[in-house]
Amino acid sequence: MSSDFQEQSGAVQVRGGLTHRQKTLLNVAALLCCLGILALFSRYGSEYHVRILNNMAIFITLAVSYNLVNGVCGILHLGPNAFVAIGAYTSALLTLSPSEKQINFIINDLIWPLSIVQVPFALSLVAAGIMAALFAFIISFPVFRVRGDYLAIVTFGFGEVVRVLCNAAQSITNGPLGLKNLEPYTNLWWSWGIAILTIVSITKLINSSYGRAMKAIREDETAARAMGIDPFRQLLLAFLISAFFSGIAGGLLAHLITTISPTLFMFTLTFNLLIIIVVGGLGSTTGAVIGAILFAWGGEALRIVENPMDIGIITIPGIPGMRMVVFSLILMLVIIFAGHGIFGRNEFSWEMLARICLRGGKRVGSP
Repeated sequence: MSSDFQEQSGAVQVRGGLTHRQKTLLNVAALLCCLGILALFSRYGSEYHVRILNNMAIFITLAVSYNLVNGVCGILHLGPNAFVAIGAYTSALLTLSPSEKQINFIINDLIWPLSIVQVPFALSLVAAGIMAALFAFIISFPVFRVRGDYLAIVTFGFGEVVRVLCNAAQSITNGPLGLKNLEPYTNLWWSWGIAILTIVSITKLINSSYGRAMKAIREDETAARAMGIDPFRQLLLAFLISAFFSGIAGGLLAHLITTISPTLFMFTLTFNLLIIIVVGGLGSTTGAVIGAILFAWGGEALRIVENPMDIGIITIPGIPGMRMVVFSLILMLVIIFAGHGIFGRNEFSWEMLARICLRGGKRVGSP
């Protein structure tokens, strides 16, 4: 009798929701747990595991910011690789010392004043985000004059233009040779700190009046305009914020792999981000995070399909690029059997976790 009453009262509390104080305490506890795990991996983890965790964090930043435009605003934007490239080159050029720049630029000299400027890593990340947002602002006027497939084509073209310019502008980007010998500034604290900042900032934006206006545009732009919402202003805000965090992620990526070239920022990067947000659930920040984690971990786990395999009397040669084939098949299966992705448009909440725990406990305790 008493156990039934406790179960019922617990269900009532979950349905009624947690108080703001309880949610704050749970959020702080989760953050401390995350920091503890990072501290353990930073001190005792192998270089391989630390690299995977850094990749996870960078892809979380990219996916969450990309999802703001594609998922929340409902705009098919195919040019995030351009903003990542702009951020990566900006951060790299600002952190290299003048002597290192002379070593890199052996064909054409780097233009002034970039040839003599060197700033701390933190400042270079801010500059990377601002430069990416500046380019986003410049192209936003032609981009948001069109919609649908035309907008996708325009943004795709912008991504290709930036990649071609990275090849051609040898006095700025060093052309196909790229930039090498960057300092490995990116560590778990930088990558995950930026990832958490991105999640918190974009979640706050989505839950604000601006976020509700963006969702209204996604559902029916004509009706949103009739309600007094200016689509251009709201889409511009989302576009700039997405580009800003993508630029920062580009700076982190450059100082993680310590060498960059135009081939790193091909459309494949955008395709990967599309897989992440579609599998996780368009419009869900939680889905973008889960999708990024699965992608970063799965990318390493699926390396086996690109290696030669000996199955008894049959030998299968290694096929480079098979990981992308497997990811494409996973995307097709998700679209067929879970059209809205893992989370759909839902978000994680402590009430959701409590309901799952209560159901699990009830199943375990049931006779």
